[in-house]
Amino acid sequence: MIALVVLLLCLTGGWWLLTRSGADFSSPQTLMQSVYEMGWHGILFYIGFLIVAIVVGPIPSTPMTIAAGAVWGPVWAGAYGIIGTFLGSVAAYFIGRTLGRSIVRALLGKVIYFSKHRGEAYLGWLAFVVHLIPGMPFDLVSYGAGISGLSLSIYAVAALLGAIPSTFFLTYMGASFHVGLPIALTLVMLFLATLIILPWGVKRYNWLALKDMIRIE
Repeated sequence: MIALVVLLLCLTGGWWLLTRSGADFSSPQTLMQSVYEMGWHGILFYIGFLIVAIVVGPIPSTPMTIAAGAVWGPVWAGAYGIIGTFLGSVAAYFIGRTLGRSIVRALLGKVIYFSKHRGEAYLGWLAFVVHLIPGMPFDLVSYGAGISGLSLSIYAVAALLGAIPSTFFLTYMGASFHVGLPIALTLVMLFLATLIILPWGVKRYNWLALKDMIRIE
């Protein structure tokens, strides 16, 4: 019942954000400036947005995190982002574990399966690495960890520790646009290189044995 309530709240929040809020998601900077002017209500809105973005799936959160760094500064935006990302990841894990793969398939159109033949510790490291990389699908991994029965304590620690550097990376990327173009371009290049090199390495060389550990249907 708790998982159903969380799911319904997030679905309602996602529906409102996408259809009724009037938010212009094509311009994250403008949206975050409006959120900033809301004061502490804006902070709660931003954290709630990140939770909904992970649970519901299609709502983009990476541009918002970058824009938050430009608006609040890298430290405070990073702290708010870590809270939202962590709570969203745990909520998705909880929904996947209690409501099962049929609900996940209905939400995302696909289901991810984790193999436990290498043990829970390895799955915990895998969840940590995924959360460590900005732009990775936290929703799929969180749901998959819940469906596979990974220990909540292991997953929660992995998600939290992984979210810290990735979130601060994005917020510092947003803040760097006020610092100077060279720093901003360097961070953007690092971000793009990560998104290109990691999938290539997994596909060609099976890095971290991901092909053996993960199946998406």
